[in-house]
Amino acid sequence: MIPAFFIQDLLSRTNIVDVVGRYVELKKSGINLKGLCPFHTEKSPSFTVSPSRQMYHCFGCGAHGDAVRFMTEHVGLGFVDAVKELAHHAGLVVPTQELSPAALAESARIKSHQTALYEVLRKAALHYQKLLKRSSEAQNYLSNRGLDHATVERFGLGWAPDSWRNLVGAFTRYDDPLLEQAGLVISTEAGGEQEKRYDRFRGRLMFPIQSVTGEVIGFGGRVVSAGEPKYLNSPETPVFIKGKELYGLHEARTGIRQAGYVLVVEGYMDVVALAQYGLCNAVATLGTACTEDHLNKLFRFAEGVVFGFDGDAAGRKAAKRAMEACLPLAQDTRSIRFLFLPPEHDPDSYVREYGKEAFLNAIHGAMNLSAFFMQVAQENCEMSAPEGRARLIMQAKPLWKALPEGALRQQMLKMIAREVGVSDTDILSSWSMGVHTGLGASNSETSNQKMPLPLASWNQPGQRGFYGSNRPHVRVARPIPRRPEDHLLHLLINHPHWWNLLTPEDLEIVHGLPQPYASFIQWLERDVAHSGYRPWAVVRLVLQENPELQHWIQLMEEMMQSPLEPNESTLRRVLDTLLLRELQEQQTQLAQLVAQDHTAMERYKKVYARWRELKTALTSAPSGDSLTENL
Repeated sequence: MIPAFFIQDLLSRTNIVDVVGRYVELKKSGINLKGLCPFHTEKSPSFTVSPSRQMYHCFGCGAHGDAVRFMTEHVGLGFVDAVKELAHHAGLVVPTQELSPAALAESARIKSHQTALYEVLRKAALHYQKLLKRSSEAQNYLSNRGLDHATVERFGLGWAPDSWRNLVGAFTRYDDPLLEQAGLVISTEAGGEQEKRYDRFRGRLMFPIQSVTGEVIGFGGRVVSAGEPKYLNSPETPVFIKGKELYGLHEARTGIRQAGYVLVVEGYMDVVALAQYGLCNAVATLGTACTEDHLNKLFRFAEGVVFGFDGDAAGRKAAKRAMEACLPLAQDTRSIRFLFLPPEHDPDSYVREYGKEAFLNAIHGAMNLSAFFMQVAQENCEMSAPEGRARLIMQAKPLWKALPEGALRQQMLKMIAREVGVSDTDILSSWSMGVHTGLGASNSETSNQKMPLPLASWNQPGQRGFYGSNRPHVRVARPIPRRPEDHLLHLLINHPHWWNLLTPEDLEIVHGLPQPYASFIQWLERDVAHSGYRPWAVVRLVLQENPELQHWIQLMEEMMQSPLEPNESTLRRVLDTLLLRELQEQQTQLAQLVAQDHTAMERYKKVYARWRELKTALTSAPSGDSLTENL
């Protein structure tokens, strides 16, 4: 027996458009896709596939169902084989053992527990909404932000007063363990005589976070006066995983279908303000970089995505991370664009100052994926010099390789070739000569190996880090010094419980790693969330069954010969090394802004002071440490 929870998880990770599209030629028809029904003979298409509902339906013969049913009824597979086929494409392993009565009972217990958490979170949301109506402080804040009553009601905004136990008024048992499990209450010294319990959210405007189907799964709380952090999110729970959920998606479904695209912004208030001005197709990530999970969910509702970021250095950095997540999903029929607002504005302030039409005009002029791709590839490239053009070629390589096969991939290759003044054949030849760039070059363009091992000289003196270096003329015989990213993956795979040691700043760095590390990190984090802590032997078997991930096995096994001690202090040094590189990038960006922004110099000084302090600490590491010897 295959557990029901596995089928649900599989369907949530499967795009029915991709499944049906392997057998039926589909064309866009409004928010859905149409084609000739594979279950009966017809001349005019009456077969519809709905990305948002993840269902197919034929208005001619009545055939309908989900991805599993399509594989059984059209392809002719048995139920188990259909599930295995879909699981293979999703990178999942189907549980093969028969479920015992105890396992069935455990599955039912998990579902019951989730239902109980939904109910607790629903009650908390209603309680916060009542408190909002009684708070003059919250009402004044909303009035100053220009939010009307209808918008507040639509998004279910609430208020958590600045006191320790406001939720006592919502629940008969404040010591109910479900309150802590739902992320509403914090408990210290749990179970002891000195146990203390208090509300997580205090003195904050509350934004309920809903699943696509409308259940409250968590909260975001924003301070309305001085205080840090500005936004506080619920912790991850059995019903809330930040890397998969989007704020406002439940409310924006109709708006997305009507607009034909989804607008991704960074803040909860951006979503709410845009909706009030009639831009009802906006969603926000929950304090994390945009992931492939986010995008797969969004592409079920629309073929177009516009990222709306601030025009400052942080906004462009977030856009770059979003682009890297988009590249593997950039199918020829999809539209991906990037909107950069003036540095002094975010979407909330821009729409309030200039209005809806001005914002729509800004969206109309948003940069398309190909243009932003080239802009990123040209970073720090002096195009008037051969060295700069050569650097562009190598910086473009990992971005181009992340694109799926199709017309866009071919067009981007020609665009790169035109920019540097060589043929696309010459570029492919330079990429396939076997000279590694850290992201990996294959021995041939058709190789399935996505990331061969990096060259020993990636961190030699005089060379830069991730996106390209002065190309070495010869290989050296010394052992390959691994990238900090390689060490990080090795440590987290062999010690998955160390995910719990990562601070919010650490997670931001980890989630912001460039490709191909970003995709693997996302997969690894999902694996821990869904399957718990699994030994390398088990993870290795999972990787072996996924052609897209097999190439990581060799790297991880060679990493086991690393001289670094696999302890928590090593993990800290790896993360600090990555942070050092991030601080260096921030210095470069701020230095370019000093002439236009009078505050940039002060920010530069703060970043430099931290960079210097961290560098001093890291360079005091023992001699021969490949992580720090060339800092």
